[in-house]
Amino acid sequence: MNHKARILIVDDEEVVRHSFTRALATTSCQVKAVSSWTQVAEALRAEPYDVVLLDLRMPDVDGITVLRAVKQRWPESEVIIITGYPTIETAKEAVALGAYDYLAKPVDAEQVIEASNAAMQHKRWALHEAGSEPEHSEVAVPAAFFTQPVFSSRRAS
Repeated sequence: MNHKARILIVDDEEVVRHSFTRALATTSCQVKAVSSWTQVAEALRAEPYDVVLLDLRMPDVDGITVLRAVKQRWPESEVIIITGYPTIETAKEAVALGAYDYLAKPVDAEQVIEASNAAMQHKRWALHEAGSEPEHSEVAVPAAFFTQPVFSSRRAS
């Protein structure tokens, strides 16, 4: 299977983008990190992403607005909100708008990997239920594809 999970990290803080990129570098996925809505739109127009890790508070536009736009224009992308300012209200709104998960910072590398993997599993099951294969597949999808982890951490001991 040639499909690698594609993950887009959206956060205005360089240290967070770097941290999430580094955590996901231990997996067999493709990762891109951006810091603004303009970059999100450009990235998603260029190629589809399976999972979007999205900060709520950014200087040019709020994460709820980005979530709404992503789910309207690219509905097959699973979005995980990761915020340093969690509230019940934004969690409810995010889930109502289609966010797969809502995490409060700080999050460690394993939480980022687990949440991304769970979102990919959800996407693949949704595509399976709809009778579709993942968009980037180049070969037939075996049944085990839907029950195995999408990627795993390959950390050196």
